[in-house]
Amino acid sequence: MANDLDLMRGTLDLFVLKTLAWGPRHGLAILRWIETVTQAQLQVEEGALYPALHRMEQKGWLAAEWGLSENNRRAKYYRLTPKGRRQYTATLSHWQRYVSAASLLLASEGDA
Repeated sequence: MANDLDLMRGTLDLFVLKTLAWGPRHGLAILRWIETVTQAQLQVEEGALYPALHRMEQKGWLAAEWGLSENNRRAKYYRLTPKGRRQYTATLSHWQRYVSAASLLLASEGDA
């Protein structure tokens, strides 16, 4: 379903923007950070991450430059741009409002 994919894409964008709010990281480091912070409850596939990174770079939310990873391998490091930081703030606010509304709905017991 397209709506499911849109929600997942938007959620992935938020998770990537959050990860990069702490500083530049290469793709594998982004995957590892999300997995570590969520105690492996969330695992992002490389096949989903890299298209998302490229899309966000095209939108001007991320800038990238080549560098060396902790293993001395060439890796593309992504960082938030000012536009990306604004997008992160807006997306986080939207997500928090959504979660709050969903929580009210799920906690309801009958007629309002």
